[in-house]
Amino acid sequence: MRTIKSTRRGGDGGVSEVLGFLLIFTIIIAGIGLVTLYGYPMLLLQQSSANEKIMEKNMIVLQNDLKSLSYNMVPYSETSLNVGGGALTVYNMSYSPTSSSNFTISDNSGPLVTFQPGDMRYESTSAQTEISLENGAVVMRMLAENGSTMLAEPRWFYDAPTGTAVIYLIGFNTTDVMARSGVGTVAMSLGLTNYTVYSIPPGGTVTVQYTPNPSVDYSVAWGNYFTNTVGMSPVSNEVYAFPPNVNTLVIYRYEIIVKSV
Repeated sequence: MRTIKSTRRGGDGGVSEVLGFLLIFTIIIAGIGLVTLYGYPMLLLQQSSANEKIMEKNMIVLQNDLKSLSYNMVPYSETSLNVGGGALTVYNMSYSPTSSSNFTISDNSGPLVTFQPGDMRYESTSAQTEISLENGAVVMRMLAENGSTMLAEPRWFYDAPTGTAVIYLIGFNTTDVMARSGVGTVAMSLGLTNYTVYSIPPGGTVTVQYTPNPSVDYSVAWGNYFTNTVGMSPVSNEVYAFPPNVNTLVIYRYEIIVKSV
């Protein structure tokens, strides 16, 4: 009787298991590599975007504190917040006069007031966004693009029936350089305040010039606010005029003392 011999070797089963393990291990490593290459940067981008959205809301909360301090004459305010993905820095009214932004209000006789407000500025670690609380407004700009936008407006207004223009100037003062990253408390108090009433002769013109910080330029945001909200007209580069029938100009000035951030 013919006997058929098997040609299968006993070690083939072990080789198959090793190949299967290597194949699964390779797939896992490739998956981790793809997640690291594409997924992780996307997660970082989403986290950065979330931090910036949170800071937009935080700045509007701080703007409401400024309104309470200045318009409602509340003597002191405290707000706890988390500064993520960047740093919150206070630049006071006397910080670098040659490079800080300022507002110049003039009539036909010349400048009436030149005001340097300073600002409370959030700077993103990823260097994509800057958000500032400047002169009562929350303004934002993307560093990779030209232009800026105003997220929350200040309280300037023009009353056409009475010919009255009202301007609020709000500046920051600190005893030291202040910056914060992480959880902190922004404590502010109301400092010196005053207001001045100017009588504008018939046919006179009241203008406002915004001179931006060369490295932090919010001129587009302020220009849109002047023309679209206040109803001013552009005269020249960064200069805007109230309607010609202004007969009374009221300028309020507030000093906000930042005690901590």
